Amino acid sequence: MNAVFVGIDLGTSSVKLILMDENGHIVRTVSKEYPISFPKPGWSEQSPEDWYVQSVSGLHELCSGYEAQVRGISFGGQMHGLVCLDAQDQVIRPAILWNDGRTGEECEYLNRIIGRDVLSAETGNIAFAGFTAPKILWMREHEPENYAKIAKIMLPKDYLAYRLSGVHATDVSDASGMLLFDVKNRRWSEKMCEICSVKREWLAQVFESYEVIGTLRPEIAWELGLSADVKVIAGAGDNAAAAIGTGTVGNGDCNISLGTSGTIFIASDRYTVDQQNALHSFAHANGKYHLMGCMLSAASCNQWWMGEILRDRDFAAAQAQITELGDNHVYFLPYLMGERSPHNDPLARGAFVGMSMDTGRAQMLQAVYEGVAFGIRDSFEVAKASGLGISRTKICGGGAKSPLWRKIMANVLGIAVDSIESEEGPALGGAMLAAVGCGRFSSVEEAAAGIVKVTGTVEPDAETAGKYEARYQVFRQIYPALKQVYPLL
Repeated sequence: MNAVFVGIDLGTSSVKLILMDENGHIVRTVSKEYPISFPKPGWSEQSPEDWYVQSVSGLHELCSGYEAQVRGISFGGQMHGLVCLDAQDQVIRPAILWNDGRTGEECEYLNRIIGRDVLSAETGNIAFAGFTAPKILWMREHEPENYAKIAKIMLPKDYLAYRLSGVHATDVSDASGMLLFDVKNRRWSEKMCEICSVKREWLAQVFESYEVIGTLRPEIAWELGLSADVKVIAGAGDNAAAAIGTGTVGNGDCNISLGTSGTIFIASDRYTVDQQNALHSFAHANGKYHLMGCMLSAASCNQWWMGEILRDRDFAAAQAQITELGDNHVYFLPYLMGERSPHNDPLARGAFVGMSMDTGRAQMLQAVYEGVAFGIRDSFEVAKASGLGISRTKICGGGAKSPLWRKIMANVLGIAVDSIESEEGPALGGAMLAAVGCGRFSSVEEAAAGIVKVTGTVEPDAETAGKYEARYQVFRQIYPALKQVYPLL
């Protein structure tokens, strides 16, 4: 009887589950949506119970008919979210998500009073509004009654793993985004715990992403019709899991994800921190390291412009009107939720610049796609300055399905952009980590070599890339020009 492995991608708007056989073929996919709330401007919250209920519902549907073959379950998950449990294992308040911008004062305190040098030395990173530690400081200041109840702190996917296995665990890649983790040495930072008023017993045991943390709780196994011997593997933060799912595991390998947020992920065999801490320096799910730039709004910019503003869902028809790449006179700053990499500015906002009487829908839509690509290039340039040679990249996420966007990305970055056979990203990475944890593959690298396949490549055109080079040099001056305006808004 052939084994199958479950990968769960706990995303921002939905949970996606895949069932993968031992040869890497996807047998079935299931997706379940859940709501997100914005209680105040810049706030973003979710109910952890919604994650659990929809994930279990998805597992019922996913595993139906394959129950006896399931060997392992693992995860990719939205990073940085703060889940707090009390002594009775009850959720204290809604989870504060990665794209929540309420912690501006806390980040200012950490970066300026504690000092960026201290943070970087302890964690390899500085404070960003979405990170977990500033959220804890915010709770201490603004919700002291909730803060006083804390017995456990978890990240989103780790809450789901806890409900399934009963084990309070996290993995090195997800823990890297908390600002409590010594990334270089892959352990909690005692100094950062002290600075952020975090008790050590609140924090989970740390595993490598491919390690087994336990097995299904008997009552969960019975409910799902699965064996109680099914292994639960630690999993990874969504970007590290997506990198596994795209085979981004070798030194200098690159992956760009165009999802709700946008990321550029560069795998590295060595621990690297850029001088400005503009990029995140995190542990990778393969046991090594990576640099990552994260923009808070990527494909969501397209959803906003087409859906909310134009009220037009025919994306293909709209993109067909865009034919002159590199010649657009309109620029778009994609900072609809503030920005992380490389600006670290929660007050930044989106802007169109350069419109004139002859500007039409096509030019503005093109500017949206180009603005996201230019934002990715900002982080790309930081990575190159750190000494990482990047000659090509994989691409995944919803935005990667657009041939136009892939073409723009190749010409803005000036490198080849590879599409892969499966676009399941974090869910596939989770299933691959489960397969490694269960012994089907000896390493993450072996799993990637056997499963991930490139199906197409977009090469940059020299003339078009030259035009985009000139336009990028203009784009990079717009944010500094507007930076002083944002606090006034």
